[in-house]
Amino acid sequence: MKHTGSYPRVHVDRAHVPAAGQAGGLLLVETVRATGLDRALSVELEGWRKPTAVHDPGKILCDLALTLALGGDCLADIAQLREEPGLYGRVASDPTVSRLIKVLASDADRAVAAIGRARKAARQSAWALAGEASPAARATLADPLVIDLDATLVTAHSDKELARPTFKRGYGFHPLCAFADHGPDGTGEPLTILLRAGNAGSNTAADHQKVIADALDQAGLGPRPGRRVLVRIDGAGSTKDTIAALTRRRVAYSVGFTLPMNTPELYRLVPEGIWEPAYNTDGQPRDGADVAEFTGLLDLAGWPAGMRVIVRRERPHPGAQLRFDDVDGYRLTAFATNTLRGQLADLEVRHRRRARCEDRIRNAKDTGLTNLPLHGFDANRIWCQIVALAGEITAWMGLLAHPDHQARRWEPKRLRYRLFTIPATLVRRSRRIVVHVSARHRWSGLVEEAIGRLRGLPAPAG
Repeated sequence: MKHTGSYPRVHVDRAHVPAAGQAGGLLLVETVRATGLDRALSVELEGWRKPTAVHDPGKILCDLALTLALGGDCLADIAQLREEPGLYGRVASDPTVSRLIKVLASDADRAVAAIGRARKAARQSAWALAGEASPAARATLADPLVIDLDATLVTAHSDKELARPTFKRGYGFHPLCAFADHGPDGTGEPLTILLRAGNAGSNTAADHQKVIADALDQAGLGPRPGRRVLVRIDGAGSTKDTIAALTRRRVAYSVGFTLPMNTPELYRLVPEGIWEPAYNTDGQPRDGADVAEFTGLLDLAGWPAGMRVIVRRERPHPGAQLRFDDVDGYRLTAFATNTLRGQLADLEVRHRRRARCEDRIRNAKDTGLTNLPLHGFDANRIWCQIVALAGEITAWMGLLAHPDHQARRWEPKRLRYRLFTIPATLVRRSRRIVVHVSARHRWSGLVEEAIGRLRGLPAPAG
């Protein structure tokens, strides 16, 4: 029977062939090996391993992190790795994985601290291997390491522990996250994810202080690193306690600031000649946008000394709905900073680049944070640690495997489509497993080169 159509008609059957799915996942495996993450987790989680256990808890958590990086979103998706022992080794069964999460959740505070220590050790290895490309290497007064904080809402589709109504009339959780920004050449990596109930406040100072402390610890620069670290937060960080905590830690900060009710009166006290043109992110003046300093006009009693308030005015875009707090047709936004030098427009652009944190959260949600799959709150705290691990492994892969290639900026969906799902065959030769990546694949050369670079890195100490 003659077949017509646009695609070839092929016969389909099942056969035992030496094919490998998700062969590009070797990039993640080699990143784990290069940074020593698997070994660090094994050491830190040794106390949770039973004497007769076959599977190491550190390896199980690494496998779960790889699962999320490859696109999984629940514990059972680890089966994808289990079917590829030539690439990922022995992978624990679903019951074994579930038991480990349950055991870790029963001692969640200690388990989260142990996982955090392993992550910190691997991060220091990754940044040391990256050399001048690492965020820490360029941490100077002129080019500080940037830590961005932001919260997000995670919807719960069932009645999970501490899931609560959210301020957007949803139902679920309200985690607060911190990310190390890799700048325009890369993405960024999660430093901490603090899981909170859905009704947690957006501007809760105690939560911000905890996340700041955890993020600085993960960055490995000490609790008071000075102005070589810049912490950026949106308006949720605009509290006296949060900014006072940043001041005590001696870091530079750029935090959204809520203007007072008498802002229209203050605005009219500013001479027109004081306003300076605002910049686009490319450094060019932006039409219809200006910046000015309001520090001397505001009552800042109770706020830390040295804090400046910079205001941006901009005409709303055509068709935008006007707000009650718009002044003379301008939309006013403000941020507080303790940076004393630099053009106002440059400081304002630096603050607006905090929007990259939204990209980091989107990536985290595409790597396991969209849905917290477990019922218990402490179990989901462990899950958030696995989400952080997945994000870190992916970020370190870009930092170490292709630091000068555009792939370092690719988000998870693109990485999966272009690199991780590359087809390959496995061949055993002289007691070695050889992976033949399909040369027809457009990105096969990048994968081969990246794996060679990762394997050429010096082995972690210890």
